[in-house]
Parts: sequence; structure tokens; C-alpha cells
Amino acid sequence: MTSTQRDAIASPATGLTIYNSTINAFQCYNGTAWYSTVHYVGESYGGGIVFFVYDNGQHGLIAATADQSSGIAWQNGVARYTGASADGVGAGKINTAIAITIQMPDNNFGNFAAKVCSDYSVTSGGVKYGDWYLPSNYELNLLYLQRTTVGGFTTNRYWSSTEFDDLSYRIDFSNGNSSLSGRTNTFNVRAIRSF
Repeated sequence: MTSTQRDAIASPATGLTIYNSTINAFQCYNGTAWYSTVHYVGESYGGGIVFFVYDNGQHGLIAATADQSSGIAWQNGVARYTGASADGVGAGKINTAIAITIQMPDNNFGNFAAKVCSDYSVTSGGVKYGDWYLPSNYELNLLYLQRTTVGGFTTNRYWSSTEFDDLSYRIDFSNGNSSLSGRTNTFNVRAIRSF
């Protein structure tokens, strides 16, 4: 049934479970409110907006609701290969940790794409979420595909955490093209986290 049909149930029994075709997820009534037993793209959850799900909605990726920077370099003042070359779901978390570890000694007070995302935190529903990271190129492409659902994006270029040699990948949010770019260029960044 749709959300409208669900809401038309005058007195749902506690424990009543339905499949909501509006959000493509099962929902259960807990005596006070309807809640989803799985997560879905577009859901406000975990401090942001869900933009990718797998394992039947048990796991996925969440995007922050706004950019963490509208123009920041990938590197921390010194051009160096960090080894943050992983790609795929979950790779951004690894890349972010590597990029920060390798680059922080270059300028202890510097700020750069991976650090801006890692430093981000948000409190939602009384829970503080501080495990954000710069998405891998693959994760950033998934985010680009859901840019309208998540919202708040510009048509500028966004950094990914995936590097290749002395360049790093970025995606142009005006057309979805991914390409390598010099790390002194300043692009937008949007933090993500996994669940």
C-alpha cells in the first residue's frame, strides 16, 4: 500500500506490518508511529540522507545534507602520493584515513578535502555522528546519481578520495564526468558515512 493508504488506517494494531510502495520498504506500527524495518534511498537517517542501500536495505551510504566546503584543495600544501587509491563502496573511509595520516605532517594546521570531511560531525535525534569521510570515486558517482534526491549540490566539481599517481579523481556535477585533476585545484566536497 502507499503512504496515503497506510495513513488512512484509523487505528492500526501495534505490530501491524505493511509494505509501503511509496518508499519501497516494509513498515511496522509500534503503537505510536510507523517505522521502517529497512532503510531506503531518500530517507533522512543517521545524520543525513540515505543515497545507496544494499543487503535489502540493511546497509548503505548516507550523505551530509550540505557541502563541507565549496572550494578546497585535495592536498595539504605538499604534493605527494599517499596510497589512497582504493575504489568501491567503503573505500572512501580507508582512503580518507590514509590521506589524513600521510598528509597531516605536511602542515599540522592545514585543511584539505579528506580532513574537512573527517572533521565533520552532526547531532541528530540526540546522537552525534562523527564518522564521516570523503567518498571514493565510485561512492561519489553513486552520490551524483542521487544528487536530486539528496539535494543541495552545485553544478561544480567534487573531489573524491581516490587518487592515481600524483592526481586525484573528481566528478563534475554538471554532467557526471569523472576525471583526474591536479590536487592544488579547489573543488567542493560532500562528506558521507556508512551504516
